[in-house]
Amino acid sequence: MTAPARRSDVRNVGIIAHVDHGKTTLVDALLRQTGVFRANQAVAERVMDSFALERERGITILAKNTTITWEGVRINIVDTPGHADFGGEVERTLAMVDGVLLLVDASEGPLPQTRFVLGKALEAGLSPVVCLNKIDRADARPAAVLDEIYGLFIDLGAREEQLEFPVLYTNARAGTATRDLGGESADLRPLFEAIIGFLPGPLHEPDAPARFQANNLGYDDYVGRLAIGRVVAGELVAGGEYVLCRNDSSQAPCKLTHLYAWQGLKRVETERALAGDIVAVAGIEDIETIADRERPAALPPIRIDEPTIAMMFGINTSPWAGRSGSRVTSRNLRERLFQESRRNVSLRVEETGSMDSFRVLGRGELQLAILVETMRREGFELQVSKPVVLLRDRDGVVEEPTELLLVDVPEDHVGVVTQLLGVRRGVMTRMDHQGSGRVRIEYVVPSRGLIGFRSLFLTDTRGSGTLNALFNGYAPWHGPIAGRTNGAMVADRHGTATPYALFHLQERGMLFVPAGTPVYEGMVVGEYSRDVDLDVNVCREKKLTNMRASGHDEAVRLVPHRFMGLEEGLAWIDEDEFVEITPDAIRLRKRELRQAFRPRGPRSARLAAAPAVVPATSPDGS
Repeated sequence: MTAPARRSDVRNVGIIAHVDHGKTTLVDALLRQTGVFRANQAVAERVMDSFALERERGITILAKNTTITWEGVRINIVDTPGHADFGGEVERTLAMVDGVLLLVDASEGPLPQTRFVLGKALEAGLSPVVCLNKIDRADARPAAVLDEIYGLFIDLGAREEQLEFPVLYTNARAGTATRDLGGESADLRPLFEAIIGFLPGPLHEPDAPARFQANNLGYDDYVGRLAIGRVVAGELVAGGEYVLCRNDSSQAPCKLTHLYAWQGLKRVETERALAGDIVAVAGIEDIETIADRERPAALPPIRIDEPTIAMMFGINTSPWAGRSGSRVTSRNLRERLFQESRRNVSLRVEETGSMDSFRVLGRGELQLAILVETMRREGFELQVSKPVVLLRDRDGVVEEPTELLLVDVPEDHVGVVTQLLGVRRGVMTRMDHQGSGRVRIEYVVPSRGLIGFRSLFLTDTRGSGTLNALFNGYAPWHGPIAGRTNGAMVADRHGTATPYALFHLQERGMLFVPAGTPVYEGMVVGEYSRDVDLDVNVCREKKLTNMRASGHDEAVRLVPHRFMGLEEGLAWIDEDEFVEITPDAIRLRKRELRQAFRPRGPRSARLAAAPAVVPATSPDGS
């Protein structure tokens, strides 16, 4: 039997790396050395991180692609997210490529997000090329890290041919690569040669019927919605008539009004695309299959892991609603959330009994926090609830999502970490002494035990520990986990926080607002030191009289307040509280703002009856 033909002029490559291992910096160097930028062109660092939040956080959130040409071969490079919360982007990306470039820090070694994406790539049968990056670091240990990579491949069930990968040693910031650790190199030529020599070209059968699978969605101001994906077989022609094969098995005629390819980072219009090309088409609205009119056949849908976290999104109902946002109605909120669910297949939006609130299901706390922050910058005002995990019932057994947690801490803090994770139902599965006084520990922890854990971990390890988590499947319910033990200090009136009032309240707990902050009744202004909520007057001013003491007045010295951003607020709130998000402020508030209508007594007793989790049923009925 004749082997299927492969194109020699195209390579489709996905880049896999953990957060901050230098993936986007390496893409910058590839673009520069293939002449994508003019000699005098001013280009920002990490040019692939075009999303503002990506540049601020230093992580890749959205899958993006670019095309470079090296010695007549067109290399389509797809930059994949390195965080498991954005796994929906990862799974769609890997469906477009034939090989992967695994980038690993020569000091830190393979970390959980590397395991997550690499496991998906090996499962799809993709061929790898391995780069050990940052070999110029003083603490680089390339030989030991290479052994860890081989161990990781074996743990993930790599096939024998996948274990015969080429290894390159790179310095992405300097733009150099070499096959020999002690060798000299002036550029990335060895990396280009490895990509073209070891990674296969796409399959191409000239007489096969056209089939195109959309993996991602984009938008153009002139032609509207764009479907981005790979031509799997045959060829596509701009203006051609095709059949749209939907995921529900229905079919409908469609016309490709425009066809786009990439040159560097720019999208350019083209007349035709062959099997293996990554293109964008205008004319379809969803992630579906475009097939030949005479021989239509749908491609298998891309399997996306199910959501594990849910949050309630509602319109802002505080007394100050509408003061700073331009999109404040339930119609605005509904349209934006359902638009996001159409673009991001790993996100689901459900209607609730109220027209003003929606249940949003995602892959992780970070994914939902990124969505909220994006909407805030777009001018939305909204309020969100505490994130809760999704349960499922399998054969009468309640199961919950778990995480594989990798902790790297100094030896002095091992006891603290063990104690923190013990009360969160964490089970230690492995402990390795890395040398130089550091220890790497693996835990399996329920997902709900990690909500709000990161900030506590950084505080107790004095910022010296690193924490990485990876979805580890479902396991039987682990039992109750203790939540926040302290109550809230709640403003009892409208006004402005005064230094005099805050000075007398700071000994009762931790304050969240500085002097001069406007407050309203029901707004949370601090954490109380006891297990009850305390209504306080933060607007009280000192009485002015003509009487003077023999000494001097007590000086007002305020302890620095604790800043509560979006992620800190989501981690802190409980079931009876919201995080209020507006374009110019993030506030914590009670669900019931009026003091007289809020229940009293210990929080632990009042919240005991509240559901700690949200049951869910996945689409396959499990």
